[in-house]
Amino acid sequence: MQMRKITSLTATLSFIVVLATSVILYIVPQGRVAYWADWRLWGLSKEQWGEIHINVGLLFLLALALHIYYNWKPLMAYLKDRARRMKIFTPAFNVALAICVITVAGTLFTVPPFSWVLDLNASLKDAGAAKYGEPPYGHAELSTLNGFAKKVELDPQAALVRLRAAGFQAADGNQTLLALATLNKTTPKAIYAAMTAGETKAPAGPKALPATAPPGTGRLSLAEMCDTYALDSQALIAALKSRNISAEATESLRVIAERNGMGPVDLYQVIKTAAGSLPVSRTGSGA
Repeated sequence: MQMRKITSLTATLSFIVVLATSVILYIVPQGRVAYWADWRLWGLSKEQWGEIHINVGLLFLLALALHIYYNWKPLMAYLKDRARRMKIFTPAFNVALAICVITVAGTLFTVPPFSWVLDLNASLKDAGAAKYGEPPYGHAELSTLNGFAKKVELDPQAALVRLRAAGFQAADGNQTLLALATLNKTTPKAIYAAMTAGETKAPAGPKALPATAPPGTGRLSLAEMCDTYALDSQALIAALKSRNISAEATESLRVIAERNGMGPVDLYQVIKTAAGSLPVSRTGSGA
């Protein structure tokens, strides 16, 4: 058998698979959304696509290593000058090195065109969240029915009754939403919808800020957050300014956080602390 041919063909085929899985993982919704809605493409889940990407990526690296081994002499020739002397920093090597350095630096400093790729990725993730819906909290599908019901302020027994009335099989409240979804060949999102079907709630007052940032908080604008939790946006902006954090009501928490050198979760905690001393606004945004 001709190992050179096998190595080259393996590297080529595995590269094609890695390229395909890279594109799929680029456009797939955030993990919490994908697991909640049981997102699939060609019958495969996000987790399965990730596993294929990892293993075929490893195969590609091994084939690439063998390819380098079999083509070591030509590769070394690229590192020689016209006098055939070994020289690592040849013009070709310098250009290749510059391309890699610029790509890494451009990504870290989020400058165009590298930031465009990241922004498109974020837009696709946000669109996925809007299309498939967000879970009440991260990895909610791994919670038992009883635990989940308590976290979302439902009566566990009443939720179980509604679930069975909707035609779903459910042994007891100790099964996870994922297990129930798998058993009933549906999604955790559908299980949650059945648990709340027909439920009537008394009108609630302004929502209190949760202890931790709910999923998707980073893409909310400051004004939307203030409307949701009945906060005065102008007072909040002033409170943030006193903490050396610049913000505009129309900006998302992610944008505000990035500009001020912090993460959205850190910014949320600052807002939660500041909100304790803010007046409640009937209009939320303070407009």
